[in-house]
Amino acid sequence: MWPNNYGVWADEFESLGLYDCLDKIWPMASIFIDDEKTKYFDRAYGRVNRKGLKLKFLSHCASNGVKFNKAKALKVNHEEFESSIVCDDGTMLKASLIVDASGYTTNFLEYDKPRNNGLQIAHDILAEVDSHPFDLDKMHLMDWRDSHLSNEPDLRASNSKLPTFLYAMPFDSNFVFLEETALVNRPILSYTELKNRMVARLRHLGIQVRSVIEDEKCVIPMGGPLPKIPQSLMAIGGNSGLVHPANGIPWLGHWRLPLSLPREFYNFGMETLLQLDLDGIRRFFDAFFKIDAYYYRGFMSSNLSIRELFVMGISLFWRASNDAKMDMATKSSTNMARMMGNMALEAIVRLK
Repeated sequence: MWPNNYGVWADEFESLGLYDCLDKIWPMASIFIDDEKTKYFDRAYGRVNRKGLKLKFLSHCASNGVKFNKAKALKVNHEEFESSIVCDDGTMLKASLIVDASGYTTNFLEYDKPRNNGLQIAHDILAEVDSHPFDLDKMHLMDWRDSHLSNEPDLRASNSKLPTFLYAMPFDSNFVFLEETALVNRPILSYTELKNRMVARLRHLGIQVRSVIEDEKCVIPMGGPLPKIPQSLMAIGGNSGLVHPANGIPWLGHWRLPLSLPREFYNFGMETLLQLDLDGIRRFFDAFFKIDAYYYRGFMSSNLSIRELFVMGISLFWRASNDAKMDMATKSSTNMARMMGNMALEAIVRLK
């Protein structure tokens, strides 16, 4: 079973034929911008049944004749019409095409640009607690409040510069998944700092942990360059940029020209978020969730065309507060110019 817990919008899993792989569904979700502003979303959110999803994938593999060899790939060789993998158990596997799904740390793929990824880091626990303050019919998607740090001046000062939020799945009144998350950093936030912020938050919320059932550390590389094209390997997953650069959610598919241009826009969003402090993050999300739901849902699910992304950006700027507009004007102009340049180069290179 995969070690990390995963949450998804229920309608998105349903569209993939995976609705039966959700073991808990909340009919609504909530986001706390600060102590005064809360946003509610009438959209179901679910926790992925990790065992069920993996068994479903394995069943599909078995029914389509997929064979497995449990070993570590040591070397990949390429010849004119055939490639091969040398494994640590002495096995040599031959194929006309090798797909590398070994993750971000792959040693087999080539990149022609520095891998300057942003990094999302989270500390989370699945726990039995005496009680908690969360509504059982709502997924607690983001909580940017910092009142829990009122008596922690050092933590509050660092959080104001590199903010983290709480993500919580309440299963019942005594069973809850809790996660303290840094949305995106570069360099990465200290894991010790992250855990200390969670301890302070749980203490403030009056949550007494009876027992920890699962304890996780999660680090997700976001954004960065795509693998060099052409090359003899095909990349898939984390090593091919199939993680949303602005929210850390995995994508399904591969990058071709119509999708690689929107990805530059998502990278632009990530680079902008990297420059925002807590107040800036709050202003951004306050404006973001004021735009039409079609656009913010499409952005989070990477379903928007490049034209729709620019329409969304204009709408976001229009609805933003004056301070948020100033953030965008002063902290996004360089990234905007870089995005436009990258889009032009990407179109030229991939259309050759």
